[in-house]
Amino acid sequence: MNQLECSRDEEDQEETECHQDNSDGINNNNNNNRRKTVCPGVGEHPLQYNYTFWYSRRTPSRPASSQSYEQNIRQIGSVASVEQFWRFYSHLVRPGDLSGHSDFHLFKEGIKPMWEDDSNRSGGKWIIRLRKGLASRFWENIILAMMGEQFMVGEEICGAVVSIRFQEDILSIWNRTSNDQTTTSRIRDTLRRVLNLPANTIMEYKTHNDSLRDNSSFRNTKISL
Repeated sequence: MNQLECSRDEEDQEETECHQDNSDGINNNNNNNRRKTVCPGVGEHPLQYNYTFWYSRRTPSRPASSQSYEQNIRQIGSVASVEQFWRFYSHLVRPGDLSGHSDFHLFKEGIKPMWEDDSNRSGGKWIIRLRKGLASRFWENIILAMMGEQFMVGEEICGAVVSIRFQEDILSIWNRTSNDQTTTSRIRDTLRRVLNLPANTIMEYKTHNDSLRDNSSFRNTKISL
């Protein structure tokens, strides 16, 4: 689906203007750094933040590095309104139908789903491991809660990721400040409520600094019950 992009030349658009920012992001066609800013169409319901979908896939046998990860991740679209989200989302493959070592990411516009991004550098993520067959429903619930500002932690939420693996699937939600215990606890409790998790569900937290040190997203995590 082509995204509705605003420009100052559109006759029917309100005064809100959108522009292209060539400093960050990834272009769909050639992975050159580029980001397009989108805004709601006339009469649409704006989201509090614009969001960008990303997709990545890699061969597990190949050693991972930040350079290879950045080469494998691809920006696939941005949305600024409820209506744009549903138009775009309705055409996406559901996570449960993905194969291999694949990830969908939904992050606030301007934030790359990378540990090294300035917005992520001091943060971390909550991790929930799922048995096969649950990823699509849980992913939809978590991104609707995120875009609907149900976490009530201001600008702390950066984005969410669903990771499809061979033996299990993994949900994670990233926040900016890993050492803010009050905020991370509120995010954890909201996840439990939004996903209707059983009281004994194991949740794990990992800082991005730890991920950078051990070059791993999901190993050596801190367990929370």
